[in-house]
Amino acid sequence: MIADSFGRVHDYLRISLTDNCNFRCFYCMPEEDYDFSPASRLMQPHEIMELAGTFVAQGVKKIRLTGGEPLVRKDAAAIISALGKLPVELVITTNGTRIAEMLPVMLEAGIRTVNISLDTLQPEKFKLITRRDVFHQVRSNIELLLHHKVKVKINMVVMKGLNDDEIKDFIDWTKHHPIQIRFIEFMPFSGNKWTSNKMFSLEEILASIAKDFTVLPVEGAAHDTAKSFLIPGHEGSFAIISTMTAPFCSSCNRMRLTADGKLKNCLFSDGETDLLTALRNGEPVLPLIQASIWSKKKELGGQLKTHFENLNAEDIKNRSMITIGG
Repeated sequence: MIADSFGRVHDYLRISLTDNCNFRCFYCMPEEDYDFSPASRLMQPHEIMELAGTFVAQGVKKIRLTGGEPLVRKDAAAIISALGKLPVELVITTNGTRIAEMLPVMLEAGIRTVNISLDTLQPEKFKLITRRDVFHQVRSNIELLLHHKVKVKINMVVMKGLNDDEIKDFIDWTKHHPIQIRFIEFMPFSGNKWTSNKMFSLEEILASIAKDFTVLPVEGAAHDTAKSFLIPGHEGSFAIISTMTAPFCSSCNRMRLTADGKLKNCLFSDGETDLLTALRNGEPVLPLIQASIWSKKKELGGQLKTHFENLNAEDIKNRSMITIGG
């Protein structure tokens, strides 16, 4: 069992396979010409398996694969297949571009839930946000997942003045499709140009939806990061991840392993623990894992201590989102 000093048991591991991505979303990646980590600095497949095995032996029940974009890694299929043999729930977050070619491997590995990052339903705005013209490819791949009875969650980062006017369009999508839209409050990371006036809050999202729909709250599970809701008559549902205005730290059970083998005990932690170097040196990693989680701060990495309107993003010490893995 891996626990922190506040009694929170950590049984959910997020593994970033790469900091590379075929999109260039401004809120995630600092700039177009980004220096990705060389392959030698990334965890190799056997190292991922050894570290994952250590976590599973300590009670981890769920592993989520993230990036960058995890499916652009050349050996992603081999890694997914190997992790699929572990006694855990295996899920993935992806931008959806490579689903068609990777779906057989994903299904064989037991992946039955896929989170798709999609911030707009408008092709031209999609191109503006991602700097890539593949909107219809992503939508087609979402339909493919639904055809194969895979549970689909759509991650939509809501940004005031950019896509907050599309909230109703996303809700309309759930009318006849068994998807969950996850509206995410815009969060500050290194280089993502976060300002408080771009933040669209939980209350604002709910108020926007309530103008057109009857909204009913859904009781959440113990470690949910999202507050869930349903709309009568809709096949799908929606949820809100309110990190900035109503965080969920008290029940957090998540650990993050970056593509270069660093353990972050919180998305906003200002420090990290180098597991990969220890592994390559033949040193035991379990004591490092336990010490890292035990030192976890009570809330938001100990950094976001003020109301978001008073927050200065430049004061936050962290990586860019793409190098953390979400």
